[in-house]
Amino acid sequence: MRIRILFVVLASLFLSQMLAASGKAQGRSSKYTIVIHGGAGTIPETIPDAVRDAYLGSLKKALTIGRNVLAKGGTSLEAVEDVIRYFETDPKFNAGIGAVYTSAGRHELDAAIMNGENLDAGAVAGVEHIAHPITLAKLVMEKTRHILLAYQGADDFGKQMGLKWVPNSYFDTPQRKTELEEYMNKIKRHDHGTVGCVCLDEYGNLAAGTSTGGLTGKLPGRIGDSPCIGDGTYANNQTCAVSGTGIGEQYIRYAVGFNINALMAYKGMSLKEAVHYIIHDVLKPGDGGVIAVDRRGNYAMDFNTTGMFRGVATSGGTFDVKIWK
Repeated sequence: MRIRILFVVLASLFLSQMLAASGKAQGRSSKYTIVIHGGAGTIPETIPDAVRDAYLGSLKKALTIGRNVLAKGGTSLEAVEDVIRYFETDPKFNAGIGAVYTSAGRHELDAAIMNGENLDAGAVAGVEHIAHPITLAKLVMEKTRHILLAYQGADDFGKQMGLKWVPNSYFDTPQRKTELEEYMNKIKRHDHGTVGCVCLDEYGNLAAGTSTGGLTGKLPGRIGDSPCIGDGTYANNQTCAVSGTGIGEQYIRYAVGFNINALMAYKGMSLKEAVHYIIHDVLKPGDGGVIAVDRRGNYAMDFNTTGMFRGVATSGGTFDVKIWK
């Protein structure tokens, strides 16, 4: 009798595991889309070929990292974090190493990540000592009841979580120092280099993430749109995932990420229609650009500047990176 009971129990456990696995398999498709950006701004087509190729090479590396995560069944959140962590180690971009300087000659970094499945989000602003602000933002989402932590509180939380703690000079690069000197000498320039990633994974979930050093010569304490949920970063499985790059104050004024979502949800616009309207009819020429993906895997990469470092990869075989139109 005991053997029979044990057999029934084991059979029940096996059946339930099979049903669970079957349900997971049914909830998973083979379709994914990932879109990335490395900033928008005044990017002349006359830049040296070596510089152009270096940027395109970095975009390809970042896109490959994210595509591989998704192709192996990883989640959109995992892909977003891994892509942006790569960008945060590449000094060509205004995030992590290579972040721009404030007017006081220091670095204050912002980042955010959002899960479209449940609208969970995490963000950090004014980070001075954590090597990967995007991972810190994700920990805020996963380990606290909050959404946004700033300045010393954010750094202290990162240290508590065991993240890599670095001196502020860790983010220095000679190019960014020159840009600050030019700015302080009133030489007009336009920043680019904020990084972002949006994904649809094989489970139908959307995610968005953005990381930046902000604007060259910004006042200490200035916070832009990147860590502001609904402005520079937004994701909702019912509509789309969005990451912006440009003049943060404008993206905050017009709640760019949320309003692209709202135009789709309430006006019935397609993703491309909503993005085009916000970029070309709401924002001003030169304000910046947006990458976005919707719940069906459609994507948009639109901007009103001379260029935007960007790329897209899909399960259908698309793999493309570009800078200009």
